[in-house]
Amino acid sequence: MRSLEEAAAARGVEPAAVVKTIVVRLSDEDYRFVLVPGDREIAWPRLRTLLGVNRLSMPDADTARAVTGYVRGTITPLGSTSSWPVIADSRLTGVVSLGGGAHGVALGVDAQQLISALGATVADVTDPRVPTGR
Repeated sequence: MRSLEEAAAARGVEPAAVVKTIVVRLSDEDYRFVLVPGDREIAWPRLRTLLGVNRLSMPDADTARAVTGYVRGTITPLGSTSSWPVIADSRLTGVVSLGGGAHGVALGVDAQQLISALGATVADVTDPRVPTGR
């Protein structure tokens, strides 16, 4: 899919219900999964505060694959080769569409059940996505 809107239409959901799984690095061997509604982006200052760190980064594609077992664009905390802690944005509600570990594969799941199954920390860690103007 080229855009969030296309992905949402293909899945039959609103853009906010498409969940992006973002991998963030706290240190060389310490990562987190962050579940972000499709119409939002990570609010880095709030996420750093939540995690008690001054610096976070996103790993490059090769590192992300090495620490999750998934290629970028297919990453999900479900079945990852490492069970990194999960942070879920507080706006994830109802049925959401989460990537299923391969291109073109998505899972419709209840957000609260997903959060519970993953033992995720729920927090306000996103801001509205700024349109790119495409």
